[in-house]
Amino acid sequence: MRVACRMTRRTVQLGALRPSPLVPRSGQRGILLVECLVYLTIWAVVVGFAFTAFYRYLDYSKRLNRTADDIARTVRAGEAWRADIRQATGPLKQVAEGGREQALHIPQRTGEVVYLFLDGAVLRRAASNAPWIEVLSGVGTSEMRPDARKHVKVWRWEVELKPRQKSPQVRPLFSFEAVPTTGS
Repeated sequence: MRVACRMTRRTVQLGALRPSPLVPRSGQRGILLVECLVYLTIWAVVVGFAFTAFYRYLDYSKRLNRTADDIARTVRAGEAWRADIRQATGPLKQVAEGGREQALHIPQRTGEVVYLFLDGAVLRRAASNAPWIEVLSGVGTSEMRPDARKHVKVWRWEVELKPRQKSPQVRPLFSFEAVPTTGS
């Protein structure tokens, strides 16, 4: 019997040193719940900042893509305009009607190419009976004018696109210059 008593005492002593993980102590439940709420709150704040940053930079990326597309289509239109100016066979004529419309007539071997600024778009017609093709849309202002220099007559096209934002960081303003190959 003594052996059994000793083992019982030893078991009781070991149990007192190591509490069972399945049975929590009386004050431990409230601390675990508060800690869980604190961790959840911290996690929600961090995730909220992460989503805010993600959507802000996603918006910046979309704006950058739109701006790059605007630049590319404007440069393509400007290069086509310069090619038409270089292929001119006679003097260029500039016609302005009512202050709103501005047309530039470029004589070429195959006929006459006309550029027209009308209602926020630059249109191009390759021949007198050809349809108008929209070269550039979303244009705020467009001005094609001669720029007299000392020994050569240069044509300048300044085009400003309508900004897509209320307060753009950079004005979408482009300037193209071309010299006709003839002495016009």
